[in-house]
Amino acid sequence: MFEGFESGRIAVDSVEIAYVAAGAGEPLLMLHGFPQTKALWARIAPELVALGYRVICADLRGYGASDKPPAGADLTNYSFRAMAADQLGLMKALGHERFHLAGHDRGARVAHRLALDHPAVVASVTLMDIVPTAVMLGDLRREVAQSYWHWFFLAQPAPFPERMIEANPDLFYETCLFGWGAAGPQDFDAEQLAAYRASWHDAKAIAGGCNDYRAALAVDLAEQGRRISAPALILYGTAGAMAKLYDLPATWADRCTTMDARAVPGGHFFPDSAPVEVTEQVAAFLGRHPFTPVSE
Repeated sequence: MFEGFESGRIAVDSVEIAYVAAGAGEPLLMLHGFPQTKALWARIAPELVALGYRVICADLRGYGASDKPPAGADLTNYSFRAMAADQLGLMKALGHERFHLAGHDRGARVAHRLALDHPAVVASVTLMDIVPTAVMLGDLRREVAQSYWHWFFLAQPAPFPERMIEANPDLFYETCLFGWGAAGPQDFDAEQLAAYRASWHDAKAIAGGCNDYRAALAVDLAEQGRRISAPALILYGTAGAMAKLYDLPATWADRCTTMDARAVPGGHFFPDSAPVEVTEQVAAFLGRHPFTPVSE
């Protein structure tokens, strides 16, 4: 995967963030979701590089090859704000003071936070298959709670969910990956799936994912009432639970200054199952919103 990409880990304050990067042109930071790693972008990033972008794919704090520190007592070190600061620090260390931003699932929530906290650095943002966190947690209808049960299981106090998952990581994570909307094993690239599985068997990554969800319930509702100032693209899977439960464009309309919304084939994990369509949508959106990098 990621042939021709450089790879490394960069220290940002107290953690090291793992990344791969390639290409020249306008920089684009891509952030994965749960239960995945930066391998999510292995069939998308090279195509965007070929189209003339400098693409950086990073692991979130607590995931993949990035550091997985113990959670603080108040959980703020696993908040979307802390994760966004990690990624901003990574991009600055790589020499990018302004950049495009794209995220799926948890990565999209981090991207949302980064776009709110640091609007001057975000040239555009693509959010894939999420509704705002405040909407999600304020709308616990039966159908929502049944579809998104993992939010509340993973957020239980340590070490209960960690020990339950460690007993059979593949059973738990495959239930998530293959049970959240129209995807089966055949929809995932074998090499990417192997990378996900390797992370699933890391006890620190299991704890990192749990801490991510604990923080989301405890400290991550501050975006309510604020607008993203950068141009925003909302992508969602036509067969996913999000599209069935929500009018996704409507949930974002009053949270974005400039918004485009597009549906793509597949369920929640459409970046895995429909990489060509995702590449086309992201490339077209970036083409409509070029920028001049901030001078060093």
